[in-house]
Amino acid sequence: MFKSLILINILGGNMKKTFKILLAAIVLIVEIPFLSSFASAAPIQAITHAGFGGGTDVTTRMMLLRARRVLKQDMQLVNKKGGGGATSMDYMMTLPADGQHTLTWTTGHAVSMALGKTKVKLSDMQPLARGTDDPQLFVVNCKADIKDAKKFIKVQKSKSLKYGTTHTGGIDDVSAIAFTKKGKLKDPTIVAYKGVAPIKTNLIKGDIDVGVLNLGEALTEINEGKLCVSIVLANKRMAKIGDSPTAKELGIPVSLSTVRGFVTKKGVSAERAKTLEDGMMKAMGHNYYTNFLTEIGLDKTSVVGADEWGKQMEEMLKEMTAQLKALGYTK
Repeated sequence: MFKSLILINILGGNMKKTFKILLAAIVLIVEIPFLSSFASAAPIQAITHAGFGGGTDVTTRMMLLRARRVLKQDMQLVNKKGGGGATSMDYMMTLPADGQHTLTWTTGHAVSMALGKTKVKLSDMQPLARGTDDPQLFVVNCKADIKDAKKFIKVQKSKSLKYGTTHTGGIDDVSAIAFTKKGKLKDPTIVAYKGVAPIKTNLIKGDIDVGVLNLGEALTEINEGKLCVSIVLANKRMAKIGDSPTAKELGIPVSLSTVRGFVTKKGVSAERAKTLEDGMMKAMGHNYYTNFLTEIGLDKTSVVGADEWGKQMEEMLKEMTAQLKALGYTK
């Protein structure tokens, strides 16, 4: 009863106060020992590569909230940092293919694989379920004429636009390069910043033309009318910004997201893989998880099963490999 009251309070109307309050609740509940209930089963290792409080860490903990109960097994977070996810994948390969572990696989893992930081291949992994799909957005100053998507493309056919990204050699500049190349537009001018805040500041000041962001990162400024989403790099429009078209609608076949999903080592029995998939899908269909998605600007369409998640993993790695090569990061 105590745990339920905490969640109702935090994941309801009070959640918008601070992200730290949410995280504190997650940690409190996930770390409460359920060993008395699951004494007959060994714990499942939930492997991540992220530090405490990051998007991958929080997404994993939110999945664990109900997955433990559904699967009737304790699930313990195991952190393996390093190599942009390479260390976590390498660690998973040392474990038996018995379905007693999960790995939270992200866009960063795709980058590490494309850069050759690990010998692990997609064929070494069994997809289970996707937890978040946070599309890349081209965000602009609402006062700029390129907030209209067709004007955005028309302008970039004749001149380069300045794209603000959080780093180089990752999902942000890959998004910009892939979009401009496939759209036969002028190459973007990449301006890398140390974090999301300076991208938004410089967009508002007019020092850059475009910010490559996720919805949760820009939602406050969007709601305030300072920033507008010109184009969404997704297969479908997003509910919260339904007026913003996708690149595919505009004839440019690019769909890239910051994704987080779950896999286990290939070789696990079909029955065990299905048990894990079904358990995670049920856990992420609970109000606890759907409320979490709402608060970060997403919805329940983020959650998909093994087949769709596996196909997206393949597409993501293919796109990353091609664009990192185009950027000169690989041969």
